[in-house]
Amino acid sequence: MVSKFSPKLLSASDISRLIEMAWEDRTPFDAIEKSFGLSESQVIQLMRHELKRGSFELWRKRVTGRVTKHVALRSKLVDRAYCPTQYKHK
Repeated sequence: MVSKFSPKLLSASDISRLIEMAWEDRTPFDAIEKSFGLSESQVIQLMRHELKRGSFELWRKRVTGRVTKHVALRSKLVDRAYCPTQYKHK
């Protein structure tokens, strides 16, 4: 059973960062859960709620079955969740 949650419990900046992490190929759902306390199914619910339908469908197609989004499926050689160039200096 998928538990309900309210995106209102997260700040706008938290929602923005969570969406960014969800789109990133190398950020597994486990890292999102550790940072925000949301399971994969809750992230899917949030993305469905926050994105336009077409964007949500593109995202689901992109992450479904993607090895890097699931720690259990990742190669043991991948030891970080993000690319070194991911966080750009402003």
